Amino acid sequence: MLKIALIAHDRKKDEMVNFVTAYEHVFHGHKLYATGTTGQRIMDNTKLDVHRFMSGPLGGDQQIGALVAENEMDLIIFLRDPLMAQPHEPDIIALLRLCDVQGIPCATNIATAELLVRAVDRGDFAWRELVHKYKPGIDANE
Repeated sequence: MLKIALIAHDRKKDEMVNFVTAYEHVFHGHKLYATGTTGQRIMDNTKLDVHRFMSGPLGGDQQIGALVAENEMDLIIFLRDPLMAQPHEPDIIALLRLCDVQGIPCATNIATAELLVRAVDRGDFAWRELVHKYKPGIDANE
């Protein structure tokens, strides 16, 4: 079971809902996380259960980022609106940086999202199980 985060800017929410609906059979059986409104819209339009965080501007991106920092997220689909300035742009950049640091695959457009979801469907993400299996424990002496 993969932990998958779904985030979409306002003008990309319909695209996210349509995408998740099209690939509902792939997302079923995985643990889904999302920022507030995106998660609610997905649940309203599918039979998927989504753990919802706060909306992005209110800290939802940072909440997901905290899981990424702990290497507790396996895949991020973040449909960004590149033509609209976002008031929480530093949070977005920080989340993307954390994905790079931890080696977490992150799609920021629908084309890349489709490639990653098809890889999940084929079982290409089995390597993430090894990441979790051999994840170093926290040393109390550090």
